[in-house]
Amino acid sequence: KDYKGIGWVDAGEKKMWEYLALIGKDAYSQGFDEINYDYIRFPSDGNMRDIYYPTSNGKIKHEVMRSFFEYLNQELDGTGIVTSADLFGMTATNTDDLNIGQVLEDALPYFDYIAPMVYPSHFPKGWNSFTNPAAHPYEVIKYTMERASLRSEALGFERTKIRPWLQDFNMGATYTPALVREQID
Repeated sequence: KDYKGIGWVDAGEKKMWEYLALIGKDAYSQGFDEINYDYIRFPSDGNMRDIYYPTSNGKIKHEVMRSFFEYLNQELDGTGIVTSADLFGMTATNTDDLNIGQVLEDALPYFDYIAPMVYPSHFPKGWNSFTNPAAHPYEVIKYTMERASLRSEALGFERTKIRPWLQDFNMGATYTPALVREQID
């Protein structure tokens, strides 16, 4: 469980993979035009020292996640379902898995779109020399999206495969329409 008391399943649990593929197929059959997978990662909040992964224990997190992404792709291929995956914003600039198993290059081949959650408030103090990244939305979004687009193109994908989630909530700064516009620009 994390600090909020929310329980997490082992990201490598294949029964959960099957369930998530079935939910996606069912949602599509009911008229949803895109299936967006969010929180597809290992947990990051809570007492990480006491955590135990019955299926993934001892495995490399990003390899577990890549296997899950590949599984979803295989299960949904040929169905007509458009898929997208939400990734933590720093996957656009980091090449490690951020200890949550998410690596941009591991997800790109398996989803139609990748949506990095590039909320400026979620970048740490000092990131890219910004004392408070939330106060620099244009610069944060521009830099992260440029990096993600270049990495996407390096694998032979269009840069339009990357679609950011933008911040429109007060955290780290008061988000006015002008600050939201800076992100869009």
